[in-house]
Amino acid sequence: MHVPRETDAPPALDWDTLYAMEQTELERRARSITNALFAVQGLGSAGVIAGLTVAAIVGAQLSGRPVLAGVPAGVFQLGAALSALPWSLATDRIGRRWGLSIAVLIGSLGALGSVAAAALDSFPLLILALIVMGSGQAAFRLSRFTAAEVNPRARRGRAVAMVVLGGTVGSVLGPLLVTPSARLTSWLGLGELAGPYLAGAVLFAAGAAVIMLFLRPEPKVIAALVDALEDSGAPSAPARPLRELARDRGVQTAILITIGAYVVMVMVMGMTSLHMFDHAHGLDSISLVIGAHTLGMFGVSPISGRLADTWGRRPTLALGAAGLFLGCLGSIPSVALLPMMASLFLLGFGWNLCYVGGSVLLSDHLSPNERAQMQGVNDLLVGIPAALASLLSGVVYAAAGFGVMSWLGAILSLALLLMLWQGRTVLSPVAAAD
Repeated sequence: MHVPRETDAPPALDWDTLYAMEQTELERRARSITNALFAVQGLGSAGVIAGLTVAAIVGAQLSGRPVLAGVPAGVFQLGAALSALPWSLATDRIGRRWGLSIAVLIGSLGALGSVAAAALDSFPLLILALIVMGSGQAAFRLSRFTAAEVNPRARRGRAVAMVVLGGTVGSVLGPLLVTPSARLTSWLGLGELAGPYLAGAVLFAAGAAVIMLFLRPEPKVIAALVDALEDSGAPSAPARPLRELARDRGVQTAILITIGAYVVMVMVMGMTSLHMFDHAHGLDSISLVIGAHTLGMFGVSPISGRLADTWGRRPTLALGAAGLFLGCLGSIPSVALLPMMASLFLLGFGWNLCYVGGSVLLSDHLSPNERAQMQGVNDLLVGIPAALASLLSGVVYAAAGFGVMSWLGAILSLALLLMLWQGRTVLSPVAAAD
């Protein structure tokens, strides 16, 4: 089969013949790109989690004010949110492979800046470096849309889930790298808190290398062929204005569900460790609860992807919102280990279903000419509330307590369920979305 170059237009052939000739090869290429993005997500999430593990400690020590301990994680999320749209537009202009790899490399430079900040005890430099490092996180998040576009609609849920599943690798590898990397930078005279950021810089650079080596041919070309085959060769519709896209019920639902899921998850999960610590739990118990949460966030991705493809987008999102509700509600009455593990697992599970289902639903409702702009807008609109929730969660916890925060999360989850119920005629089966 002739594999098109990045500058090639979709071949002008009889589309039935083209389908028969190229379907198997396209599936192979899509699978290869999706697997590469799984590896990229694993490397990236390991680097992010290694840094976030010590972010609160670094923030408190470098600022000299414990009340600012949540700022590093918040500005990192803010950097990812603000760079999502520019990088999404850049990947549309220069290609997914070059755009994503450059974004991740710049994120690696931000991680090196964080190493310097930790070594120099400079809080302002740390804030600036983490904003730059966040641009790499934006690229890792955008990679799920690349997996979606190179796969046909009937397999997009599983493709997005495969990329998100890479976070499981990071949730295991990231914490394991904290101690050895801290010992290395301490030996180098940079201070032990610089170690996790050095590990992040190396892992981000490795992720950029995987993108450059294995996202071949250019995913935009594969996506154009997939779209052409599914639409029987019909030309792509022109991009709708943002105002019109904002009125599309499917686009609205995808964005609002993802925003709500992120806010609920960040708000409750972010204060769980402090809540447990205040109730005399040791770090071993706290680690088990956070481990159960990350298992729910990433480990169930194959289930959520298959549900989105076979059961439907709306039922998958509704199950996710229900998981968020039960996770919030279950975390209120008891601080015992097992109830907290179950509640935080449900919180992560609900977030995963909403994140995967929302990403696929958004892809379903966008034409090829609309993807770059709207996917960047989506991650911008999702990232800013998530960053604010991270920044403000400590304030809410100190003022009102963990129970009030969990009740707020439960109420927001119910609002998501209500929104899905009202839009059921638009979003019910996969076929309707297609």
